[in-house]
Amino acid sequence: MSASLESAPLPVTEVGADAGLGELCVLMKLGEIVLKGSNRKLFERRLHNNIRASVRDLGDIRLSQRGAGVIIVRKPGASDLEVAEIADRMANVMGVVWVHLVRRVAKDLDAIVDIGVRSMAGREGTFAVRARRRDKRFEMDSGKLAGFLGSKIIEAHGYKVNLKRPDNTLYVEIDKDEAFVFTDGIPGQGGLPAGMSGRGLVLMSGGIDSPVAAHRMIRRGLKVDFLHFSGMPFTGPESIYKAYSLVRQLDRYQVGSRLFVVPFGKAQQQLKSSGIERLQIVAQRRLMLKTAEALADDLKAECLITGDALGQVSSQTMTNITALDDAVDLPILRPLIGMDKTEIMDQARKIGTLAISELPDEDCCTMLTPRQVETAAKIPDLRQIEKRLDAEELAEQLVTTAQLHKPSFLGEAAPGRVTPSAAKAAAPAR
Repeated sequence: MSASLESAPLPVTEVGADAGLGELCVLMKLGEIVLKGSNRKLFERRLHNNIRASVRDLGDIRLSQRGAGVIIVRKPGASDLEVAEIADRMANVMGVVWVHLVRRVAKDLDAIVDIGVRSMAGREGTFAVRARRRDKRFEMDSGKLAGFLGSKIIEAHGYKVNLKRPDNTLYVEIDKDEAFVFTDGIPGQGGLPAGMSGRGLVLMSGGIDSPVAAHRMIRRGLKVDFLHFSGMPFTGPESIYKAYSLVRQLDRYQVGSRLFVVPFGKAQQQLKSSGIERLQIVAQRRLMLKTAEALADDLKAECLITGDALGQVSSQTMTNITALDDAVDLPILRPLIGMDKTEIMDQARKIGTLAISELPDEDCCTMLTPRQVETAAKIPDLRQIEKRLDAEELAEQLVTTAQLHKPSFLGEAAPGRVTPSAAKAAAPAR
């Protein structure tokens, strides 16, 4: 992962407070997208749509592509703080590698020097200037421009130059119609634009793992929906509140997230009453997967996503994972499969979900849990249990009890009950 919510916010340089000294805007650098060859335009179009969605509540936003790998976002007439808010949101958009607050000035050497010198005021330590010309017609090449601007900064501030490891760096980029001057940046998320790789359905617990798994798959271009199994009617709504908060946090990375909540308590009780004992956990997880597959079919999701990590708990042995795969036909993606708990917690902290996951609740998976859990479940035994319980029919019934929530970080629509027909109506066209 290349970015986090804990990154220091971009500073707002005071040089723009005076009229005529350059409009503050956001410059973004792309990474993997620029390698997509003839398909690059499709990725850029998806990214542009995601950018607009992430700032749709902020008014008149202007977006323009500047060659391969550079996007400029402007809000004419906005204050510096308003533009800084746009930059913070851009750092959460998948596909963006770097985000910079930049001064947009006339493609004039005097204007560039004026802004550059002012931008470096009040710094400590050494400095370097990095110049780039996207417009090769500019009067100076990149090396000469960097040297000239550096000499003006030395003259004004007396700083020492260190080209290899400077304490401060001034960047100048010459475009077709203007120049951009900036000093600082924050890392973006990288990866691919959300929605570019299809759709998936995340089995979202209230724990640490599944939100991290969701984030990693969004970063690889999936647009995901979320399915949470609550212990209701035998538990309170605490786990639902946690799932809601987790999805709301993750919505910053894809916008338009949907959370489906299924009351699972009675189904768990039915499984326990069947006398399966040590197979209880694996059997109920298979039922969850069957329910998820039924909902995924309505939503046109092409895969299921879980937070499984090999060997982390007894239900995640290699034998049990194989038994879980047998429950459904859809592929089950497990992006955390080779990670240990410390790595997962570090990722959760970076994406802003760890503190939410650590809040207390009564998770449905802890209900009716046997004293001992089978670590090597046999598939024929599980199929026999499901045959007695008519698990396929039970999964279809559970889907009809799902409630839909839209935990958007931009605001929420009212929740509602989801029927298969309603889910199909809400599903995207293939």
